[in-house]
Amino acid sequence: MTTYANSTRRYILGLGCESGTDWNDVRLLAERAMQEVGIGSNKLLAVVSIDTRMDEPAILEVATHFRLPVRFFKAAALERETPRLKNPSEIVFSLVGCHGVAEAAALAAAGADAELVLPKIKSDFATAAIARIG
Repeated sequence: MTTYANSTRRYILGLGCESGTDWNDVRLLAERAMQEVGIGSNKLLAVVSIDTRMDEPAILEVATHFRLPVRFFKAAALERETPRLKNPSEIVFSLVGCHGVAEAAALAAAGADAELVLPKIKSDFATAAIARIG
């Protein structure tokens, strides 16, 4: 596990999206998420998602746009975050094998002491959540 204790970047942006989602739609959702938390992209440490989206242009483009590293997690790792999710979903579980993507990925990346400062928000084809590193 990576330690971020000395970083001024204390937030992780979790993203999920349907295949083929326009990257601009995901970017707008990410910007809305940051606005709701009251932070700029300069406070983000990474963009994170599920490993089935490793090649998803929308997620990769958003990370590139904000000049952030991107990290992906296996569904089993995201499923371990289920007790901490604000919006677990049986539908998401049936589709990808975990009860949440955006919230779970943000929490998994931010660590055991992380706090979900923005539970999942949605657009038509994407989700975003933000966790603060503890």
